[in-house]
Amino acid sequence: MSKVLAGLKVVEQGTFITGPAAGMLLGDLGADVIKVEVPQTGDPFRAFKNGLYSPHFQTYNRNKRSITLDTKDGADRAVLDRLIEGADVYIQNFRPGVADKLGVGEKRLRALNPKLVYCSISGFGPSGPAANRPAYDTVAQAASGFLNLLVNPENPRVVGPAIADALTGFYAAYGVLAALVERGRTGVGRTVEVSMLEAMAHFNLDAFTHFFQVDEVMGPYSRPRVSQSYVLACADAKWIALHMSSPEKFWRGLAVAIEQPDLFDDARFATREARIDHQEALIELLGARFKRRTRDDWCARLLAEDVPHAPMYDTSEALDDPQARHLELTASAVHPVMGLFRTVRSPVSFDGERALDVRPPPMLGEHSDEIRRQLATASTGAPA
Repeated sequence: MSKVLAGLKVVEQGTFITGPAAGMLLGDLGADVIKVEVPQTGDPFRAFKNGLYSPHFQTYNRNKRSITLDTKDGADRAVLDRLIEGADVYIQNFRPGVADKLGVGEKRLRALNPKLVYCSISGFGPSGPAANRPAYDTVAQAASGFLNLLVNPENPRVVGPAIADALTGFYAAYGVLAALVERGRTGVGRTVEVSMLEAMAHFNLDAFTHFFQVDEVMGPYSRPRVSQSYVLACADAKWIALHMSSPEKFWRGLAVAIEQPDLFDDARFATREARIDHQEALIELLGARFKRRTRDDWCARLLAEDVPHAPMYDTSEALDDPQARHLELTASAVHPVMGLFRTVRSPVSFDGERALDVRPPPMLGEHSDEIRRQLATASTGAPA
């Protein structure tokens, strides 16, 4: 992992995705992230598959240590308090009001550590008519207007990964880093608040700008039509993606690649505006052409003409691409009990150094004794 946040101590009391994703991002940058979990069961995401080490849990919990604490127990509460006293950041994603009931509300923790950056992640914000509603990924996507841009009206069903969950974690980490920069000037911590609704509304900024400025309500095909984006089936039943954008040279190259130099003699395709208006006809024309050759053949032809394209890989293919291998996108480590852990490294490099070192996600309470010993050593002033 990159070590730019080495020395930074983060206490994460998160479950499922939003809180753990924020903690993981800080851990990827070298912070010491201590994940506080309830005994026996831990983060509920652990049990989604394969006992208490599900791939769901593994995704968002690398580069962390785990300690189990029952915060209703006085002795365990004291351990948590000592963790907070020495922490730079605390992250939770409880529903509004729950943190106070658990004794980890902002006011109490701020009294323990005035320099603490306290991060609270919620579904709909800390107050308001929807504040106490349960919120998961699809709920936030729908409430923010984003899901409306993804669902195919001809086959309406939820598609794709947990975008709202993951992005909310990104925005939370973004806010935490900003608060840490400010604390470097003032010496005082901040409370960072972000909700899934706010995160997804901001991520959906393009659609809202179109509505605010030109009264346009975008749909699932609005952006792909303007950007002239296509997915096309090839002769070998594999798929390829094109993003033609606005430069005419890309279309000229495509016409050569598909051996149809007279493409622009057709008034429907002669200009960018015409191609936007007649994208359905272009989809039909290109669809017929691309079924004549394999995906590899098309990639070679499009590359020769500098046409923006990529094979539409699935996850078993994407990281085996020569460019992905060149960038060393895969990182791995061996957990002493759980075995080989493979993941996609952090995309951020510092001074040309890629984040290839990774700590496998922890087993439940794996570092409890280690962390308790460190706290005891720190309290006595003995050397570590």
